[in-house]
Amino acid sequence: MEPDTQTYTCAMIPPAPVTLDRREGPFGEVVLRERGRHFEIIANGCFLMDTSDGRSERLLIDAALGALPAGRSGPSLLIGGLGVGFSLVRAAEEERWGRIVVVEREQAIVDWHRQGPLDRISGAALADPRTQVLHTDLIVHLRTATERYDALCLDIDNGPDWTVTDDNGSLYSPTGLAHCHDRLTPGGVLAVWSAQPSPAFEQALRNAGFTGVRTEEVAVARGVPDVVHLASRGA
Repeated sequence: MEPDTQTYTCAMIPPAPVTLDRREGPFGEVVLRERGRHFEIIANGCFLMDTSDGRSERLLIDAALGALPAGRSGPSLLIGGLGVGFSLVRAAEEERWGRIVVVEREQAIVDWHRQGPLDRISGAALADPRTQVLHTDLIVHLRTATERYDALCLDIDNGPDWTVTDDNGSLYSPTGLAHCHDRLTPGGVLAVWSAQPSPAFEQALRNAGFTGVRTEEVAVARGVPDVVHLASRGA
C-alpha cells in the first residue's frame, strides 16, 4: 500500500499564525498571534517570544535565585518584561521569593495577560499577593527608582546585541549597567536573557563593576543556545 504522501506532507507544515490583536503604541507596533496551541508576540515586525518552550525564561529566574548569597530571606525580585509570562509564573511558583515586581512598558501586553488569552498562563501568578505590575519603561524605572532589589531579571530584547528598539540599547551601555548596579542590594544578582552568547556583554558587565560574571546556556533545537548572563554586585 502506498503511503499517503499528501497527508504526511500536510502534517509537517506548521499551522499559519492567526492575529489575535494588533496595537500601535509609543514604541511601535505589537502583535499577539496564535499558532496552533501556542502564542507569539511580535514587536515592530521582529519575533520576540512565544509559548512553545520557556526553559530559558525559567532559567532566568532560577539562576538568579541560586546565585544569591545563602540565607537571604524573602529576596525581592524585579522582572524586566512581562512577555508571555513564563518568568513571572516561575517566580510565583517559588515560595522563597518575597516581593515580585514586573515592569512592562507595553499596555497591550499587560492587557493580554489581565483580560486576554494569556491569562491562562499567568492568571494565578498575577493574583499572587507578592506580585505587582508597573506599566512603565524599564530604563526609566532603573534610572529614577529609589528601591533596591535583591535580583534583577531582564528579558526585554532578544539580547544585548539584538534589541527590539534602538532606545533599548542604552540598557546595556555603561550608563545603563551602572543604573542596574545601583538598583541592586549588596550581593544582589543581575540576570539578562539573550538569544545568543555575548562575550562583549560579559566584558561590559565586568567593566561596570559586577563580579562573578558568567553565562548559563539552554540548548535549542537548531542554532546557538539561548543563554542567561549572570553577574553580582559586590557585598
